[in-house]
Amino acid sequence: MPKSRLRKKSDYTPPATATAVKLSSGRGWVAPMMLGLFLIGLVWIVTYYVTSGSWPVQSWGNWNILVGFGFIAAGFGVSTQWK
Repeated sequence: MPKSRLRKKSDYTPPATATAVKLSSGRGWVAPMMLGLFLIGLVWIVTYYVTSGSWPVQSWGNWNILVGFGFIAAGFGVSTQWK
């Protein structure tokens, strides 16, 4: 049986170090707005349940729950802009 050739492996050379570049995305508003929308939605729903439907808008009835979840969904929508 023929003997396989031995390959000479080259020595490891680490990659050249590059200077770090700080990228500014200009999106400092995303995290505070996202958290704000989450909190508004949460407070809206909790207020509706704690006050037995008399707050925040009594005439809306159970639609207040949808409004609260709408704020939370808007927070998730804003979170897609976060880098």
